[in-house]
Amino acid sequence: MTDFFASTRPGQPAVFGAASFELPILYFRDDLFALFFTADYQKAKALMPSPKLHPVALPGGRTMLGVAAFNYHDTSIGPYGEVGVILPAVYGAKPPLPGVPALLEARYPGFGVLVLHLPVTKTVARDAGRGQWGYTKFVADMKFTSTPEYHQCEMSDEQTPILTMRVAKRGMFHRDRQPLVTYSVKDGNLIKTIVRQKGACRMNVRPRASFLKLGDHPAAETIRALGIGERPIQSRYYVERSGILPAGEVIESGVAALDGWRGADREGQHTTVYIE
Repeated sequence: MTDFFASTRPGQPAVFGAASFELPILYFRDDLFALFFTADYQKAKALMPSPKLHPVALPGGRTMLGVAAFNYHDTSIGPYGEVGVILPAVYGAKPPLPGVPALLEARYPGFGVLVLHLPVTKTVARDAGRGQWGYTKFVADMKFTSTPEYHQCEMSDEQTPILTMRVAKRGMFHRDRQPLVTYSVKDGNLIKTIVRQKGACRMNVRPRASFLKLGDHPAAETIRALGIGERPIQSRYYVERSGILPAGEVIESGVAALDGWRGADREGQHTTVYIE
């Protein structure tokens, strides 16, 4: 059996701001949990940095928006927390078939997620993400709670609540080897990054006991502005997961900026609680 991390070291050194690291970045163990909602298609389309990037179309003029929390316990740049606000989309000359990319995900040509916000708890993760990939990272404080019944992330920015998300530990079990494909913008270039994954996931449709509560932070307001649905249409959490984050590749130049919220230059708080 081939080791998942085989041939990843020695890596390529990279330095950006406070970040000095090797590429690819290796994620040995983490907790990943997410909720997906519907959102307004036209509002999502207006945020796409390229006319070739198309939100996934759903019935009724809707699209998808996801919020994913990563509690990284063991990585090649140390432990930290991260929350991604993402819009599933397809890169191509024409809009994709309605609904099909949402079912096939990475198996559909050009499928990936546009990263709207990617707050983290460490400046090294912020500087690495913005410097290498143009990810819309800023430093935030995160408290992760894990119980036998749910995963939860409470995120704030210097006492200002951004969001609280809870994902119930329910759903159909399956092995997941599909890559996570991201789209981001750096210096006017659209960057596509293919993150290899290996894990086991449980997914639930129209989940109960799972929720997203938004605060008054500017990043939360951008989520509200997309007209997201009141209830999630899908939840998922990983029983186990590892990942490999390589350098991305430029697939288009001269695209619109996607800078996101920058926040203060500080270290964030990263807390994990197992008994509440």
